[in-house]
Amino acid sequence: PLPLAIAAVMGGGVFGDHCSPISDTTIIASLAAGCDHMEHVRTQLPYALTAGAGAILLYLAAGLVA
Repeated sequence: PLPLAIAAVMGGGVFGDHCSPISDTTIIASLAAGCDHMEHVRTQLPYALTAGAGAILLYLAAGLVA
């Protein structure tokens, strides 16, 4: 289904933006928090990967049902 494919592409873009150490939002968040940039990336990566894995499973389930 087209809405599911669009949601997957947009979610993948947000995931990539959140996990990228050279993303402007990641750099600004670490500057605003006053912490080391790479330390911020390392602490956020487990949360992003957990959410990404959950999204993959839910997209697979939704694709099989739809």
